[in-house]
Amino acid sequence: VIRGARKAGYQTVAVYSDADRASLHVSEADQAVHIGPSVAAESYLRVDKIIDAAVKTGAGAIHPGYGFLSEREDFAKAVADAGLVFIGPKAESIAAMGNKSASKNLMIAANVPCVPGYQGNDQSDKTLAKEAVKIGFPVMVKAAAGGGGRGMRLVFEEKNLVEQIQSARSEAENAFGNGELLIEKAVTDARHVEIQIFGDSHGNTVYLGERDCSVQRRNQKVLEEAPSPVVDETLRQKMGEAAVAAAKAVNYVSAGTVEFLLAANGEFYFLEMNTRLQVEHPVTELVYGVDLVDWQLRVAQGEAIPQSQNEITENKFGHAIEARLCAEDARQGYMPQSGKVLSWVAPEGEGVRVDTYLQSGGVISPFYDSMQAKIIAWGEDRKTAVARLTAALEKTIFHGMISNVDYLRDLLRHEKFVEGDFSTGFIQKHFPADEVSRQSPEFLHLALAAVSFYVDDALKLKHQHGLESEMTGWHSSHETATTFKLSWQGQEHQLTVLVHNGVLFTVKSGDSTTSIEVTRAELGSFSYSSESISGKVRYSRDVDIVWITAADRTFGFEDRTLAPAETAQAGSDGRILAHTDGKIIAVKAAVGDTISKGDTLFTLEAMKMEFQVVAPVSGKVQEVNISVGDQVKIRQLLVRLEPAEADEAVS
Repeated sequence: VIRGARKAGYQTVAVYSDADRASLHVSEADQAVHIGPSVAAESYLRVDKIIDAAVKTGAGAIHPGYGFLSEREDFAKAVADAGLVFIGPKAESIAAMGNKSASKNLMIAANVPCVPGYQGNDQSDKTLAKEAVKIGFPVMVKAAAGGGGRGMRLVFEEKNLVEQIQSARSEAENAFGNGELLIEKAVTDARHVEIQIFGDSHGNTVYLGERDCSVQRRNQKVLEEAPSPVVDETLRQKMGEAAVAAAKAVNYVSAGTVEFLLAANGEFYFLEMNTRLQVEHPVTELVYGVDLVDWQLRVAQGEAIPQSQNEITENKFGHAIEARLCAEDARQGYMPQSGKVLSWVAPEGEGVRVDTYLQSGGVISPFYDSMQAKIIAWGEDRKTAVARLTAALEKTIFHGMISNVDYLRDLLRHEKFVEGDFSTGFIQKHFPADEVSRQSPEFLHLALAAVSFYVDDALKLKHQHGLESEMTGWHSSHETATTFKLSWQGQEHQLTVLVHNGVLFTVKSGDSTTSIEVTRAELGSFSYSSESISGKVRYSRDVDIVWITAADRTFGFEDRTLAPAETAQAGSDGRILAHTDGKIIAVKAAVGDTISKGDTLFTLEAMKMEFQVVAPVSGKVQEVNISVGDQVKIRQLLVRLEPAEADEAVS
């Protein structure tokens, strides 16, 4: 947004919280205003502070982005009341579409196809459960406010219904300040296809094709592409016209998205309307050759949409796919990650675009969303776009915490995705949690991590003392093997490394042995050959931690050669530590309680997601060091149990 405004000749002002003091958007803007603490409720969700920042700096307009207040009608109204231009729809349009229940009733009246369900005013657990049973399982419990998959639960059985309703309401209240829910019949094996629309103040409304956002996990989009592999020109026009009708029903101005469920039989149903610019808007821009931010700026000034519907349709060319790079651990239930970015290298290449705020040395906080970058690729056809995006992800370096970069490549390479044969159940079907959780480093990755430690030490000695290259690996006596203990996610591996002349390494671990020859080494990377295979390692070092990207994977390893031993299973000693920075939103355990393995102890919210933390062992609660509302740090002791003598497994 800042770059688009600058391109159009405008100066920009960024607002930032404590957590974002050194963020890229702050340095990109012409001016920046601090608006409060890291917690969004005290900064980015404070309408008064944002408007005050605009007034103080003499700004004439506010662009809401696509998060926080971007779909809040009270914010749009307050901006207008302050004499500023809101670069987005009118407050009345946001209000009409901002609540899923109200907007669904509006769409039914406008003859836009909708999923059968309940969107009434009675929000009691009893009524919602009764309506869900009446609709028939499976059902989707959905937050009426907000989006991004927050406050959504797919429920297959009545016995889980009330618990899921309460969980969805709690998550919605924390994410949007509104716990209102609706119940819908779950349309299984469907695609999530959304239409990009644009309206102006002259009565013009157009659609810019569709985006297929079916590859999702936890109802949050992972991959998005335009056009959809299954939408032909006839269906595109039909869905586009329905989306325009939806927009016209609320006199919509600016960029917006109408989301539909597309069933296997070609029938489609209205889901919701996002009254803002979408995270995935770049794929539309690349396929239609437009700049939607530029259009927003023009329309906000009162200009007409720059192109007619016919011109938009005629300009459509090629295919684009976007991958959302997130700081999360897919192996552990997509657990969000936070911490220092040791190294960030964005990919480059033909047709590749990267939208991000990441910088090497920056810090990812636990207060906001886990998405850190959007990596997009365009090609003349879908096959080319997929190949370019896969290659771009192979060139992406993101070290310092676990990310989903490997996971994204695996999705793109799956034969069903390559064929375009997928639905919203794609990840659940082809990447089940138990299989993903079993993925771990191969012996080669362990060996390359050990070599990375050695190479890094050798190169730093060389540079610090001005040594000649031939002195690297020099010994005054015979060569001796070195023992390494490398830890990955609590799993410790012992290796022995024998170095020959500083460039040839023999690495052993148990029954596994390999030889690695290092060539063209420099700080942060080296080339190697092993077992007739050549490759390159990109590494980042932080004292006894090394992150490597090599052999198609990225892993972080800790050198525990000199560290004391730890218990094998986290929590097995009864000490329950925070798995991430976050906020406590519910506490279920009290001192003196007798707990069974698998019982929920507390609920922790991090990066807009809720995590039910359960007891890893049975026992009696000895300490509870948290209260609702507490902000906790990773590895902080939260609860302590006295483990029972015989802990029985819970299925």
